[in-house]
Amino acid sequence: MTILSPSCANFGSDVEVAIVGGGGCGLTAALSASQAGAETLVLEQDAATLGTTAMSTGLIPAAGSRLQRSAGIADSPVLFAQDILDKCRHQTDAGIVRALAEASAATVDWLAASGVPLSLVDSFLYPGHSTHRMHGTPNRTGSELMAALSRAVAQSSAHVLTNAKVSALFADASRRVHGLRCVRPDDAVEDIGCRALVLACCGFAGNPEMVKAHLPGIADGVFFGHAGNKGDALHWGRQLGAAVADLQAYQGHGGLAVGHGVPILWPIIMEGGVQVNRLGRRFADESRGYSEQAEDVLAQPGQVAYTIYDERLHGLMQEFDDYRNAMAAKAVKSGRCAAQLGERLKLPPQGLEETLTEVARHTNSGLPDAFGRRFAKRPALAPPYYGVKVTGALFHTQGGLRVDAQGQVLSAAGPPLPNLFAGGGAARGVSGPSCWGYLAGNGLLTATTFGRLAGHRAATLRKDAT
Repeated sequence: MTILSPSCANFGSDVEVAIVGGGGCGLTAALSASQAGAETLVLEQDAATLGTTAMSTGLIPAAGSRLQRSAGIADSPVLFAQDILDKCRHQTDAGIVRALAEASAATVDWLAASGVPLSLVDSFLYPGHSTHRMHGTPNRTGSELMAALSRAVAQSSAHVLTNAKVSALFADASRRVHGLRCVRPDDAVEDIGCRALVLACCGFAGNPEMVKAHLPGIADGVFFGHAGNKGDALHWGRQLGAAVADLQAYQGHGGLAVGHGVPILWPIIMEGGVQVNRLGRRFADESRGYSEQAEDVLAQPGQVAYTIYDERLHGLMQEFDDYRNAMAAKAVKSGRCAAQLGERLKLPPQGLEETLTEVARHTNSGLPDAFGRRFAKRPALAPPYYGVKVTGALFHTQGGLRVDAQGQVLSAAGPPLPNLFAGGGAARGVSGPSCWGYLAGNGLLTATTFGRLAGHRAATLRKDAT
């Protein structure tokens, strides 16, 4: 991942806005830039536009959207920003948080108007959110969201070039990017000029050496993300003198079904489910969030845990395609009582039974348990019971290139680089310096909102470069 002089380039074509990466951020940026009138090209190294977004639930948080208003949900950017800041203990850029929160509803409304079939998720709350503000496609999957974005981009004037691995950028002494070099599957090399460049190639979770250096606590976890996330944006940005921040931040998940690669999503916990270890005992407050729970799970015997719930929650989770996939893979076990479930999960039946009795006691009393968790306002778990063997996983990184409120990359000295933008995992997120600051949806908030804002700004900027 190198920076070359423009004098080394042999530009065979030229576009106004080039975008590296065809995931959620890249396609959102392409749709925005093309709608702003720019000749736009997305370069994606894979054969299809999927990226990290396709592996997510595809849920986008927004405050004050049309869908919220239609459902009578009272929300505001101020409340949303406060939730983000509270989750990350105010250890992030508050100005960027406010800007993203204020632009979030416009992003979701714009995506819906562009043909993305979004609806409000109002059956549960994710950890840290004060109200219902998640928006998702019908089956609540990232692949479904990506399919909708791909259709929208195909209907726009933007072009997508797949099987195109960007290997170098061309920039002059002022750090203005003049174009890029891509390599095709037959090793053919093509240089493409541009007036503005958006880096939408995510973070470095797929780079084991960088993970060990910056994220040692999750280095032993399963990587459940896009293999192409090698840190390309960071490498290019640093060579151009860009500022970076929060490289220790990431989104983890404490509920990846062992041997099946399917996440058991956190509504199952927030509505009353628990996790136990191989002794049938709980070990943490699961309701803090699925990201920080990943390291707690990895600290248990065998680096595994068991998510335990009941028939009510089994029914609730049918809303999610991921859960239906877990059922089809036979990852979900059931038992008519705690002892039988324990036997089927190879857990001590008595230990599990005692744990569920204790959980029921705290649920009925409303008093916090030994970990500080409250189960109030939820029905007590009741037989028949269900369980899934899970482990801790790394989904994607949250640190990256520092950007301004329009997604323009900032230099280490402060001012923005002339025509370089970043969003999604390529940019510094709003989750603070660790795993505990990740508020559900932070990844797609920065992917879609920074994508929209950066795409539009890049389209505007390209006029000044002509």
